Parts: sequence; C-alpha cells; structure tokens
Amino acid sequence: MKYFNLKTSRFLLTISFVFSFLAMSAQQNGKIKGTITTSDGELAAGVNIILKNSKYWTVSDENGNFEFNRVKPNTYTLQVSLAGYETSESEIIVAESETASVNLQLKVSNKELKEVVVNSKKSILSKKTDYVARMPLTNLENPQVYSVIQKELLMEQVAVDIKSAVQNSPGVVSISYPSGGVGVIFRGFSTGINARNGMETVSGRSSVDLGNVERIEIMKGPSGTLFGSSVSSFGGVVNLVTKKPFETTAAEVSYTTGSFNLNRLTADVNTPLNKEKTVLFRVNMAVNREKSFLDYGFNNTLLFAPTLTYKASDKLTFNIDAELYNVNNTRRTYNTYAATSGITNPNDLKIDYKKSMFHDDNDAKSSATKVFAQAEYEISDNWKSTTVFSYVGEDVERSYQSYAVWSSPTQVARRVGLWGPIYNNYTNIQENLNGQFSTGSIKHKFLAGVNYRLYSSNFSGGTTFTLDNIDITTPFAPIRRKAVDAGLVLTSSPVADQKTFSAYACDVVNFTDRFSAMLSLRLDNFERAKVGTVEGYSQTALSPKLGLVYEVVKDQVSVFGNYMNGFQNMQPVTQPDATQLIVDPVYAVQYEGGVKAEAFNKKLSGSVSYYNITIDNATRTDLNGYTFQDAKQVSKGLDFELMATPVKGLSLVAGYAYNDNKIVRASQAANIDGNKATGAPENVVNFWTTYTFQNKLKGLGIGAGANYVDKNYFTADNTFYMPSYTVYNATVYYEKPSWRLGLKFNNLTNKKYWDFWGSSQAPTNILANLTIKF
Repeated sequence: MKYFNLKTSRFLLTISFVFSFLAMSAQQNGKIKGTITTSDGELAAGVNIILKNSKYWTVSDENGNFEFNRVKPNTYTLQVSLAGYETSESEIIVAESETASVNLQLKVSNKELKEVVVNSKKSILSKKTDYVARMPLTNLENPQVYSVIQKELLMEQVAVDIKSAVQNSPGVVSISYPSGGVGVIFRGFSTGINARNGMETVSGRSSVDLGNVERIEIMKGPSGTLFGSSVSSFGGVVNLVTKKPFETTAAEVSYTTGSFNLNRLTADVNTPLNKEKTVLFRVNMAVNREKSFLDYGFNNTLLFAPTLTYKASDKLTFNIDAELYNVNNTRRTYNTYAATSGITNPNDLKIDYKKSMFHDDNDAKSSATKVFAQAEYEISDNWKSTTVFSYVGEDVERSYQSYAVWSSPTQVARRVGLWGPIYNNYTNIQENLNGQFSTGSIKHKFLAGVNYRLYSSNFSGGTTFTLDNIDITTPFAPIRRKAVDAGLVLTSSPVADQKTFSAYACDVVNFTDRFSAMLSLRLDNFERAKVGTVEGYSQTALSPKLGLVYEVVKDQVSVFGNYMNGFQNMQPVTQPDATQLIVDPVYAVQYEGGVKAEAFNKKLSGSVSYYNITIDNATRTDLNGYTFQDAKQVSKGLDFELMATPVKGLSLVAGYAYNDNKIVRASQAANIDGNKATGAPENVVNFWTTYTFQNKLKGLGIGAGANYVDKNYFTADNTFYMPSYTVYNATVYYEKPSWRLGLKFNNLTNKKYWDFWGSSQAPTNILANLTIKF
C-alpha cells in the first residue's frame, strides 16, 4: 500500500509537471485574446475563428471568449464565422511577448439560416455548470472531479438511451434494475439517476429518456454536503440538465431506426410567445418502440416535456417545466445462483444467449410525472436569490418481474412477482442565496441554502411460489401471465412518510487569483413517521466538505485536494432479545488529490486524481444475529480523463478508472473480511474519437470507440462474478447546417457479455438516424 501511494504520488507530480510545462510553453511568443458578441449584444459561443494563411484556429467558449497562444509575431487576417451570421475579417498585429486584444460583433446574415441554440454545437470539452457547486465556479476553480457529457457527443454516437450515454465518463458503468429503473456504478458504489437540474428526481422504476437532456453531469465522490442522502451515493451524483427555452424560433425533428425493430421519433420546438420575447416556450417529445434481441421482450416509451420561461423584469425570471414519461415494457430477469450450483459466472449457463424464459405478456406499465418551478431574483449586481419547487411522482400500475434461481448450469426454477399499484411521491422546496463579496483583499463566493423534503409512498405486490423447475437443454415454453396470476398472493404494505429539513452553506475563499479554499457544511434532520407497529425515529447528520485549489498556470492548470462527506439514514434495528438498536447515519469520508488542465486555448481538457473513500461505521451482524455498527469498507483508486480537439474536425474522449473496493471488517457469520465489494469492477476504460472532413468531403465524418469493464463480483463471498468485456462501436455520418444523417454500429465483434444482474446484453446491431433542423 505504501508503495502504491508513493507510486501514485510520483505519477500525479509527473502529470502536473507535464501539464505545467506544456501550458507554460504555450505562453511563448505573442498572444491574441478577444470576445465575440452577436448584433443583439449576446455573447456568441461556438464561433469559428481562423488566422488566415496559418495553422491557427479555434472556437469561442460559452462566454464568447477566444484565445490564441504561441503566435509568431506578424500581421494576420482574423476571420470569424457562424451559421446564420455574416463572415467577417479584420487585420491584427501580433508583437513578441505581447497580447493583442480584439472585440468583434457578428451581423445577422441575409440568408438567415436560423441555426441557433437548438442547432448550434457546443464544444464537447465544455464543463460550464451552475449545478455541481450550486454557484458559478469554473472547472479549474472546483476541488471536485466531475464529467460533463454534452448532447453533441450523444448525437455523434447516436445514443438512444441513458445507459449508452453515461459510459462516456471515466469509471462509470450502467446497470438496469430488475424493477425497471436504471442506475450507474462508479468509485465502487451504485446510485440511481437522482438529480435533475440540481433537484431530486427518481428513475428507480421508470428509467430516463434522453429526449429532453441537454447534458449529463457526473460528480465523483460523496456529495452529501450539497445534495444530501436522497440524491447522492458514496460514489457521487448523476445530474441531468434539461433543455431550456431561448429567444429564437427553431425546431428539430429526428428519426432513428435500426435492429430489433427500433423506431424512435423525437421533436424539439422552441418559440417566443410575445413580440418582446419575455415569454419563451419550448417543448420536447419522444416516442420509442423497440423489441428485445431476445425471443421475447419489448420497450415502448412516450415522453412529453414542455417548459416556459417568463422574464417578469430585468431582475426577476420564472421558469416552469414538466416532464411526463410513460413506459410499457418487459423487465429484466433477476438471476440468482445456489451455492452448490457449481456456477461461477453466466458463461457456465447452458441456456441460449438470446433465449427468454418468460413471455411478453408478463409486462409492466409505469409513469413518471415531474413538475418544477423556479423563481430567480437578482437582489443586486453581486447577490441572487433562487427559489425552487419540485414534485416528482413515480407510479407503477403493474410490474411483472421474473426470477430465475439456478441450481446447476442446466437446471433452473422459475418464479414471477407482480408489483403494483405502487406510487412514490417526492416534494422539495429549496431556497438558495448566492453572492460575492470581499474582506480586504480576499474575495468570497458564497452560497447559503435550505431544503424541505417530503416523501410519501404506497406499496403492494407479491410473488408466486416456484412455478416450475426446468432443464434448459430440453424444449420448454415461456411462462405466460395466466399461469402467474393463478399462483399470486398479493399484499399491501404501509410505507412510512419521511420528512427532511436541511440547511447548508459554502464559502469559496480566493486568497489570491490562483489560490482558493472551499469551506462547506450541511445539517440534515431526518424524520420517519410511525407505521404499523414500527416506531418512528429521527436522525441528525452533519456533513462537511473542504477543498483547496492552486492554479499552477493561471486559467490552464490547477492542483487540488478535497475532503468530502456523504451519509445514509438508517432505521433502528430490533435485536434477537427484542431490544432496539438506534443506528447512527452511516458516513463515508473521501480524501482526494489531483491535477486538472484546460490548455491550448480550451482544445485540451484533462484531469487525474487519486481518492480514498472510507466507511467505518457500517452495520454488521454477528453469529448470534445481533447487529453492531462497527463494520468498515474502503474504496480507493485512480480517475483519469482526457478530452481534446487537437485539430479542426478531430475530437477525442478517453478515460481510465482504477478502483479497489474491499470489505475491511464485516459480518462474522459471512466470513467475508478482505473480500472485494460487489458491483465494483477494478478497471474501466472508455474511448471515443471522431473526425469530420473539412475540405472536399466537408460534412462527412467517421468515428470509433471502445469500452472495457473488468470482472465484478455479484456475491459478497466472491464466488460468483460477471466476466470482463470489451465492446467496440463505430459511426459514419454526413452533416449539413439543416440536416444530418448518421449510422451507428454497436458491438462490432458480437461480444457476449452480461450486466451486473446477469442479463445478457445486445449483440451486434445497427442504428440509422436522420435529423432535420428548421
């Protein structure tokens, strides 16, 4: 361990030195800096800037800024262009060791292509976000590691589901719950898609559609200080950022078809509702129909997501949006394995890879209703108030879930459960106060907030007895719903209401323009009501977060360290002697250090970090059935991310994550001390690159990538595991300002692989997409 830490420290120092050397080299010779705005005074992002007759080119960032480094002294012609605006040129003189500044304004083209916001491309390297820190911090200023997956990258990959989207973040592996929802594993822990625009959402029984997603933000490490236990896990937080209205009329329609009878239609329509453009409306819709690659199974979904923005004054803005999502599909089979089965992994099973043991009529119907309202008020130039209300309801009309219990590679017992009606309702009211102030020469960015959360639920369902025990090497019929209904015993179970009141504060202290500290604290009071004979209880958790950042090269390279905390509320435990153990919240503590870089005029973005997450007050059970709160688990590892656009038309996304998650001290009865934790692959690699031709074949593009996931254990005794796998994908596309045609080839080598729950994954398949922009 000492050798690993020393080796890791040397590696981090080497990476820091390399980033610093490259960035400092970029500062030689002259420099050009500038800002570009549109004719109506808005900052212009994504503008192409070229120094004619030279190798230099770039695009403006989200704030309209651009920069050229290492420019040889000379007189240049600066050309700027953006679809829908006139191309303009201006002369600029670069002197040695000096910075030439220029501010430019775009004029609307007479052709008026209207290629704005909904059609314009944001750089896939962009990490601009107001949600990760709940305040305007740049990536280099933030002591937390996070990934941002832009919709432009998802379009390149013809991503049609959340599972294929999240694999662009280092170490992230998607999982499909047998209950119908979707989640992810990273840093050795699993979590659901629990945040939407920074507020609580849910996907445990209804999943997520990408039709209304602008980008996906994945925050690494325990994040209880800002997000609480209901949103974050010990591995981190997944936050979906939805599409917002803007001031120009535009629309986009997209159709995707492909293998397994996939038919997917999406529409995105935006328009101002009045001449003053103070009322803006946008709606996103998606219809998805597809069959499974198995001989039985399907997935049909419908999304309707309207949003309205009302600018009441220069200081006050209201945003109201909703998301209605209906699902009718078949759930994944939950496979378990007897200890005496002789099975070590799904490769041992003798069932055909594409065979289903359950019929389509064992289906599920669920819906999610999400309503959000936000009022943002500018108190002054430096202070802002944001009030947010959210309601999320997840309703299950019915959910037939299949179970397979394997006693040998050829023998399996089949059961089915019926869950529903079920509803889970989550209501949140939140107030955030953001501000900036100074104490002498020291500058502060400050956040204070409170959140009230109310959870209510109703649950009913039941499972069948074992319907049959079959030999899968001989012919057998799939289980039908009629047989299931005949053997069901349904019951209703009361669910206790929950109330949580939280208060939190964060102060980012800038001692200099390069050195800053983040000081954060959250107080959480959790109450669970009495239900039936189970008494209610109350818990209070205190969650701190500390971070340090030093920019080695201003605005290009920073080193950081953090102490982060996460927690989970635990209910009291009834002991064998009928006494009750009051359990404290379980805490996870992370220490992390690393390097971030955004160099070469934002053409390279990267980070590398080492972390250690320790849980030393988890619960365990002794040989006599008594529970104690002294178990320990340690998850440590390395995260590396690199995103780059080194030359015009070429983009690169790569990541590597190493994780060692072990149970240091656990249940005496299970004898699993020192074992690997379940669902924690040791090595995960992601890679994706595309190139769009710039000259004769302009608009034609090709791309390819791969994802590797190490084996991970399904059982805590480490006797059963899911095998490692590598999946290769490729794409070819042709893009014009008003339309795009793309082909995607998934799983090129027809690899057989399984997710954490033992469900076989799709073999080679092809997707074709046509997108038209108006």
